[in-house]
Amino acid sequence: MNLPQTLDRLKQDQKFMRNVTAWKRQHACEARFEEFPQSIDKRLVRALQENSIKKLYTHQAQAVERVLAGENVVVVTPTASGKTMCYNIPVINTLLHNPEARALYLFPTKALSQDQMHEIHDLVTHMQVDLKVYTFDGDTPQSARKAIRSAGHIVVSNPDMLHQGILPHHTLWIKLFENLQYIVLDEIHHYRGVFGSHLANVIRRLRRICAFYGSNPQFICSSATIANPREHAQKIIEAPVTLIDDNGAPRGEKHFILYNPPIVNAELGIRASSVKESQKIARHFLTSNVQTIIFARSRIRVEILTKYLQEAMRKFSKLKGRIKGYRGGYLPLERRAIEKGLRSGEILGVVSTNALELGIDIGELHACIMSGYPGGIASTWQQAGRAGRKKETSVAVLVASSAPLDQYIISNPDFFFGRAVEEAIIDSNNLLIMISHLKCAAFELPFNDSEKFGHGEFAVDATQDMLEFLEENGVLHHSEEKWHWMAETYPAEAVSLRSAENENVVIIDRTAEERVLGEIDFVTAPLYVHQDAIYMHGTETYHVDRLDWDRKKAYVHAVESDYYTDAQVKSDLKVLDIIEKFEMPFGGKAYGEVAVTSVPTMYKKIRFRTHENVGFGPIHVPEIELQTAAFWLEFEPGTNEKLDVSQEELGDGLKGLANILSHVAPVFVMADPKDVVALPKVRSPFTELPTIYIYERYPGGVGLSQKLFNSLDQLLETARILLQKCGCEAGCPGCVGPMLEIGEKGKKTALRLLELARNTSS
Repeated sequence: MNLPQTLDRLKQDQKFMRNVTAWKRQHACEARFEEFPQSIDKRLVRALQENSIKKLYTHQAQAVERVLAGENVVVVTPTASGKTMCYNIPVINTLLHNPEARALYLFPTKALSQDQMHEIHDLVTHMQVDLKVYTFDGDTPQSARKAIRSAGHIVVSNPDMLHQGILPHHTLWIKLFENLQYIVLDEIHHYRGVFGSHLANVIRRLRRICAFYGSNPQFICSSATIANPREHAQKIIEAPVTLIDDNGAPRGEKHFILYNPPIVNAELGIRASSVKESQKIARHFLTSNVQTIIFARSRIRVEILTKYLQEAMRKFSKLKGRIKGYRGGYLPLERRAIEKGLRSGEILGVVSTNALELGIDIGELHACIMSGYPGGIASTWQQAGRAGRKKETSVAVLVASSAPLDQYIISNPDFFFGRAVEEAIIDSNNLLIMISHLKCAAFELPFNDSEKFGHGEFAVDATQDMLEFLEENGVLHHSEEKWHWMAETYPAEAVSLRSAENENVVIIDRTAEERVLGEIDFVTAPLYVHQDAIYMHGTETYHVDRLDWDRKKAYVHAVESDYYTDAQVKSDLKVLDIIEKFEMPFGGKAYGEVAVTSVPTMYKKIRFRTHENVGFGPIHVPEIELQTAAFWLEFEPGTNEKLDVSQEELGDGLKGLANILSHVAPVFVMADPKDVVALPKVRSPFTELPTIYIYERYPGGVGLSQKLFNSLDQLLETARILLQKCGCEAGCPGCVGPMLEIGEKGKKTALRLLELARNTSS
């Protein structure tokens, strides 16, 4: 491996070092071991030792002991620290002594399920014992399903399959539910926001069915580093949890570099493209034969970066065909082939969305480049952890974009390196989500009159009220002190765990004969596959001929395009209900329920490489209405007079402040920047005051708005630091937005609004 020499060359490169705001080095640390607990079966110990696991890391030994003592646990250690042993050892040990026992492993993705299944299967095969390990997901053939239901000691699946394929058919799984002793929830930090809120309700349904069959399983959870792992796990499983976080795994030397692209226009505060700079940095590693992963913030960036890198590597014959893109929307076989190529070393570089952030086995990568801040400190460390999975030297490079949050992080290294990671937030009692799962639960088993949905202290008091509501809507029937499902529909089919919408738009390539090229979720389809859009897939460009909105199909054909498209969205908002409000001298803050109407109205054509605007066109799709939660900041009447600015200038200032707040807000709520949207109003129809709304992009909201309401002081202080440190004269993409969008006084007015709110909010 040539990484140390490459890092030395970069340190000597003045042009590169001029843009480095921090270069931190984590020293290597040795492993700390403990002996196998005495209660572990000697056959299992022998098999592990023959596979080079002579002793357990400290956290593995502690987890095994606590699980065998009957406790629910959550193991929180870095990537590649051997968390799988924390559940495989106690589960297999129990099965060796009690062949009737069963275990259910749940992973957030099918790829991770397949990955882990092979690891368990190899261990069991090596032991030569009769323990059946099966994967049960959408790809499992019908012919194999009966055997899995009756004979599977360990069933490996994912939340979606549990929700739609197992729980509604629990009568076919009696053997599993009667004997279910362990439930493994891997990567629980991934279960936050909408997905986590859905999963908590799926677990409520799972516990209910287990109780019906007389079992009370233990939970073994694992997580990357988050601020509230025990609390988060307890909210998901609704039971006490023991935290295991004494990491005993070894760590190689790691370099972490913060890189800010050079300014190309000082007056406008415009920096070089983070995509182009990421490509240049990646070339240093790839041409030195260092296996590298590049994370990009969006599917379009993945395709653009892959295209640029492949073109740049053409002159190096040893790198031809060894750079690939990877993202959701690729077909499963395509993704599996890329994962295999990474493990074998055939693929040297991969450009990915956060789809590869999870612990899928993709080999021993040594360099990670993040093109744009991933949106949270926890996600950043998780992505950085994809490089350096053993004792060798590794490097992670964060390349900032011009977005305000990126510029704040890159300009404040102490904030990034010194700040604790964020909390994971879920709201299992989100009314829309909970009602959906209450329907599913009623379909699975009738509710009793005294029954509450949920477990222990987390049980929902309003269960009977919700059941009455469902009866009024004709889906339940009450008789003999029970609530019975009576609708003809199959409720789980209509509930997606991952998003607000269950449906996807299928992308069909008609260049030659019709073939399915990929898919895209219903909500973002109008942005990427509207008529005349340029859709990118595997670095190929396709023209969208037609978006059939009713049939959820987009028809495309391959073209040679020198530009891509970027959709512009128009939104309107009305307040439905105020949950909490706090009056302040400058105005006030509040959060509540809102309805947001959004529609893409036009698209821009952006030329590859130069990123210049070369045209535009209209978009004709129906409006989408979203009922969700929002936080808002309102300013008192006469604010423009107090600041001695016109109404138009006040509007520019609000727009600039909204831009900063929308980028800073995700820091405090462990949300992806795309999870919240800011909408400024010079005169809100609801408050009749100058108002900035920050709304959640999920039906009903998942608790982010309340967290912002409670974090206002920190929010404003972070925005102030970012704004004052930015060196532009009148606005730029790194703070309030370009001057062309917010006017000459926009930045100054935004800062004065910020100072007004800060001085009177404390």
